[in-house]
Amino acid sequence: MTTEPSKAPPLYPKTHLLAASGIAALLSLALLVFPSSDVEAKKTTLSLELESPAEQLTQDQDAADATQATNEPVASPFAQIENSDENAAQTAETAPSPVAPAEKPKEPGHREVVVSKGDTLSTLFEKVGLPAASVHEILASDKQAKQFSQLKSGQKLEFELSPEGQLTSLHSKVSDVETITLTKNDKGYSFNRVTAKPTVRTAYVHGVINSSLSQSAARAGLSHSMTMDMASVFGYDIDFAQDIRQGDEFDVIYEQKVINGKAVGTGPILSARFTNRGKTYTAVRYTNKQGNSSYYTADGNSMRKAFIRTPVDFARISSKFSMGRKHPILNKIRAHKGVDYAAPRGTPIKAAGDGKVLLAGRRGGYGNTVIIQHGNTYRTLYGHMQGFAKGVKTGGSVKQGQVIGYIGTTGLSTGPHLHYEFQVNGVHVDPLGQKLPMADPIAKSERARFLAQSQPLMARMDQEKATMLASSKR
Repeated sequence: MTTEPSKAPPLYPKTHLLAASGIAALLSLALLVFPSSDVEAKKTTLSLELESPAEQLTQDQDAADATQATNEPVASPFAQIENSDENAAQTAETAPSPVAPAEKPKEPGHREVVVSKGDTLSTLFEKVGLPAASVHEILASDKQAKQFSQLKSGQKLEFELSPEGQLTSLHSKVSDVETITLTKNDKGYSFNRVTAKPTVRTAYVHGVINSSLSQSAARAGLSHSMTMDMASVFGYDIDFAQDIRQGDEFDVIYEQKVINGKAVGTGPILSARFTNRGKTYTAVRYTNKQGNSSYYTADGNSMRKAFIRTPVDFARISSKFSMGRKHPILNKIRAHKGVDYAAPRGTPIKAAGDGKVLLAGRRGGYGNTVIIQHGNTYRTLYGHMQGFAKGVKTGGSVKQGQVIGYIGTTGLSTGPHLHYEFQVNGVHVDPLGQKLPMADPIAKSERARFLAQSQPLMARMDQEKATMLASSKR
């Protein structure tokens, strides 16, 4: 007796299958009406309520999560298809083109190389297919062409070659401001330099000294040269070798040179303020009607005195003025009629004031020495120098702040330092305690013009500082 195999029960009821077939037909119709690219422009999810498959449960959960995140009701499949038509049209109108515009192609003969460590102009020529022997011909074609051989790591050179592979031009940007070019002509190559003219704007910095002036200034954004300029401006009132204390602060407004939004250099300090040991000093740069520029206090007194406080920037005082000091080499009590500034060998020494050089040579235990006479009343001495600055000689004259020599250890000296003496009418005095004579203030005829410049600068420093402190407390 043969038994017919029993038919397996259907996985889903017929009603479910009919519903699924109907929705599938709607989907097919939607794909015919709306191209696939439009549908993908805004992805939609259709939920088919089929029983039992785990995948469908996951899709349902995803749809519920999306609904909860957007706080929007779940739309019916028909509404989603209708909405996708609107959204696709809007997306097609607003979406950017997927194809980015192609970059302008380089000329066939254009070559670019970047200078690496160890590169020479000859090796760079070889990299672009030019014979190294042609370097000499090109550099000899113009006196200034040799600047192309002064290469810096990271510098880019651009070559233009003829169809025959000959160099027609060589171009390089040597700095943010300057570019140089060699261009082939009938006689060889011609050299051309283009210097961009920067825009000048003013910049402001504020700093508080925590350890040293140089570190605090660098942290505030001042370059080393600007820091030295600031020390020079206030050098008549503040001894930067011994007066600086933690908590001292400064404000500076200076000229900044800018090209394409990038700072490429600095100009002079326009105004500054320095608070040292609780006392505040101000300085404003003023150019008079004759074109001479100097620094004055905010109320018009000259910042420039007849002498600067210290002839060596940022040096350490190793020995002060004393009438009863024991000499470190002679080992006996001997008056120390000056101040010793310890600093690294080769540190520049500046003339404390304008004057005539009475001596630039050897003088006993002082070693290499410069003595300067300042008018009829004052005389300064600088001993133990390593050597003298160019142009400084006996019988010559020097200007205040001019470098006259360099720290050394000649004569009776235990280490590199400057021995500095100050005499008034032939009598040695302590240069650290000597009250320095003042220079002339702003002329009465220019006072109104000066105040019209100084007052806005002082007000701006106040405003900038207040704004900065307010923003730091937020």
